[in-house]
Amino acid sequence: MQTTIYEMTSRVLNGGEITADEGLKILTAQGCDYTQFMAGAHRIKEQFLGNKIDLCSIINAKSGRCAENCSFCAQSSHHQTETPVYDLKSCDEMVQGAVQAEKDGNHCYGIVTSGTGVSAGNEFNRIIEAIGRIGRETAIEPSASLGILDEISATALAEAGCVTYHHNLETARSFFPEICTTHDYEDDVATVRLAKQSGMQVCCGGIFGLGESLEQRVEMGLTLRDLGVDSVPLNFLNPIPGTPLENNALLTPMDCLRIVTLYRYLLPNLRITVCGGREKNLRDFQSAIFMAGASGTMVGNYLTTTGRDQADDLQMIKDAEVVINACHS
Repeated sequence: MQTTIYEMTSRVLNGGEITADEGLKILTAQGCDYTQFMAGAHRIKEQFLGNKIDLCSIINAKSGRCAENCSFCAQSSHHQTETPVYDLKSCDEMVQGAVQAEKDGNHCYGIVTSGTGVSAGNEFNRIIEAIGRIGRETAIEPSASLGILDEISATALAEAGCVTYHHNLETARSFFPEICTTHDYEDDVATVRLAKQSGMQVCCGGIFGLGESLEQRVEMGLTLRDLGVDSVPLNFLNPIPGTPLENNALLTPMDCLRIVTLYRYLLPNLRITVCGGREKNLRDFQSAIFMAGASGTMVGNYLTTTGRDQADDLQMIKDAEVVINACHS
């Protein structure tokens, strides 16, 4: 195993790729074998991205009443949850969130809306206005996560100054029908491609702990590699009462770290950000994400759940001896 770890790490450091079977070796590694993979991921991350990390945050700009039936989601109209329901926030509220994100040292700030997509009209125009103002009034990179895109909306977002479009695949293609049946996996893939074609960067990842197999965790990573995405958010399921997955067990901290390490080996030069569910799934191991290969984390609150206190996250980052990147723009 030791030779295999060395060979895999050296290959990635020299611009090569690991296979699906090799990815499984990371996800099943135990004890010192895993910590050698972790050290390899740390080295890969530092070679391609240095010792700096990025912070990002979001605003839940429109909540609830989503027509999609994603089994993990608290905002789906198919499930009975206690999630707040409200219409799109004002332009000023969205911009003020970006101003605060900049003060908190974040490089990216995402406007996120529930629903299949945002149609042309007043809501879309308000988002376009907010993105333009964020670009002019802050040093933040504006980001949007508005669901499935068409060519016209993708072009409009790019022209307004949206730097990054966020759209998760959520899980592997082979497992997706177990999670969502109201739209096809290819709709999500097409949105990723449209966003890239429009000139935006694409932030695309998924959520783990849905019931997927180890092979499917690798499968999604290979799909992201093939799509040529620019950054990858890794989420871990925080089971929400009222959703079909409310009784799913949390992942273990070590399984979360193995996933982070896997994705660093699969996607060596990309920003890999640990996002939702880290507090509950990683618990006392949260700071280890940076040694496992992560190059960023989401701070503040998530869409329907609260995050950790900002001061605690900043202390964690300091203790891990990594440096926060300044805003890129």
